[in-house]
Amino acid sequence: MVELLTRAPTLIAIAREAIVREARPPAGHAWDDPWLRETGASFVTLRLEGDLRGCVGSVDAHRALGDDVAHNAFAAAYRDSRFEPVSLDERARLAVEVSVLSPRIPVPASSEDEALAALRPGIDGVYLEHGSLRATFLPQVWESIPDPIDFLCELRRKAGLPARFWHPEVKLSRYTVEKYR
Repeated sequence: MVELLTRAPTLIAIAREAIVREARPPAGHAWDDPWLRETGASFVTLRLEGDLRGCVGSVDAHRALGDDVAHNAFAAAYRDSRFEPVSLDERARLAVEVSVLSPRIPVPASSEDEALAALRPGIDGVYLEHGSLRATFLPQVWESIPDPIDFLCELRRKAGLPARFWHPEVKLSRYTVEKYR
């Protein structure tokens, strides 16, 4: 596996280059490094003076990792519906974090108690599905929502469900991330 010291600057540089290209999202790229051509899923989180400024990603791998990071960085800067597009003045001041996701693993849980018992605070990113509603929290969200009950409540709210909703058809899966800043 490529060393962390090699991956971090490369992934951050890809994200920053994509943010500079405000006119259009980056197209497919012929990456020199083989690991950037491997299919991968990523999230790019942007912060301005410590505050969230954009966060967009792919939960499941469906394109080359380098392309995924570039696409998600562009989307986090210019297409996150929670924020106005990043301004020229803000670009240089953005803190960029790239999270590379592992494949999702189903979490068998027929009740909220089983779901809570299966979660690994601080380790798991969690993906929730119910019908057409979906939401995910990266493992980093545990830093601001450390209580598993609160974490699951906020994840359901994010999906558009009531905070204490549970149904046997709720599907949970977990993943881990390699985080680069």
